[in-house]
Amino acid sequence: MSLDFTTTELAIALAAGIVGAGYVAFILAPAVRAYGRVWERIAAGFLTLYILGVLVGAGAVIGLAIVWSYDQYA
Repeated sequence: MSLDFTTTELAIALAAGIVGAGYVAFILAPAVRAYGRVWERIAAGFLTLYILGVLVGAGAVIGLAIVWSYDQYA
């Protein structure tokens, strides 16, 4: 069994890893450390998923806008 990855697949995997590490280091960990009770930490961790969703969605919209209008300005 051979694992042959394209350059695009490797770039997507690397970007996903960087985004995941940044999410944990800069959003999840500070939110969880800010509370003392277990249920508060779980709730804070769950609510950070909304932040992650908004950031990924905004990045997707910006990327789509760049791809959509690239031929007009290039």
